[in-house]
Amino acid sequence: MNITSDYADLTQKDITELRQKINPKAYRKSMPTVLFWCVLDMAFYLFFMYGVFAINNYIGKLISGFLAGIAASGMFVLAHDAAHGSLFKNKWVSEIMGTIYMLPALNSYRLWCFGHNRIHHGFTSFSPIDWIWRPLTIDEYKSLSGFKKFLYRAERSFWGCGIHYILKVWWPKMVMFMPDDLQASKVRAIKIGKLAVVLFALLVGTIYYSQDGLFSVFAALILPFIVFNYVISLIVYIHHTHPQIPFFDERAEWNHTIGAVFCTTVIHTNWLVDKFIIHHILIHTPHHADIRIPFYRLKTAFASIKEHYSAYIHEYKLNFSTLLDIFKKCKLYDYKNHIWYNFSVAQ
Repeated sequence: MNITSDYADLTQKDITELRQKINPKAYRKSMPTVLFWCVLDMAFYLFFMYGVFAINNYIGKLISGFLAGIAASGMFVLAHDAAHGSLFKNKWVSEIMGTIYMLPALNSYRLWCFGHNRIHHGFTSFSPIDWIWRPLTIDEYKSLSGFKKFLYRAERSFWGCGIHYILKVWWPKMVMFMPDDLQASKVRAIKIGKLAVVLFALLVGTIYYSQDGLFSVFAALILPFIVFNYVISLIVYIHHTHPQIPFFDERAEWNHTIGAVFCTTVIHTNWLVDKFIIHHILIHTPHHADIRIPFYRLKTAFASIKEHYSAYIHEYKLNFSTLLDIFKKCKLYDYKNHIWYNFSVAQ
């Protein structure tokens, strides 16, 4: 399906014009709301971590560890907003909170800010720069070794998508990466952030190893990490991947408004997941329209955007069949003609 013409009008629209149409109420900060969700998410995480420690059977520990991973994912959403400056006015409050709330995911707050804020939001779906979930072309896929084809197929599946964040973000960008073009003070802050993650992992590992050996370490540290990686990989995938959403490799075809509006999704799910687990993060178009909008105002902002840009918005109700259909169709990509293919074309 060639969809190039669907966003043609957006090439003439500046992102500032879009932001001017957003209801001013969408920018209002509510510190009681922020504190409520910060405390609640932390309470959930600590409660489930206590469950891993206190429950004496393996099944109970695994369930608690799984739920701790879900709670860690919610905490990460809050830290993500702090990284954008949409929760707190003070950058040091944002950094301290963000650092702490990313620890269960074993992620570095400073490195997340470095990549996510500048690259993903600055060049959404412009693949030479924004490489997250960049689809391969048919020729690129055919040139891969057998093992790399296996990994790519696994990443592009519903069940295996969690490895994308580990392989593409966490290991190369959180563990191994160190920017060499920053001021000494910023490099030092990144090193401190990495050290905080290591100390957290050592602390949790030591406490839970003393309680019930390696199984408790797995349930309290590794399993939540695995769950988080699956959740964030899946969420970011459906944020920007759909049979009707293009990716770009030519700068002349792309602009910020296209990336923010046409290359994002608004996905509706049940209120429990939306409010308590992912904090409205699937209402993603307004977040790309303006990162200053806090998570608890995204629906307000979306109403304004939809009023003026409804023809360009990809909005749908999340269900399992829709999810599987997206994974089935969005495997390989033709950047010239903007067409999605499944793997059958590469046989």
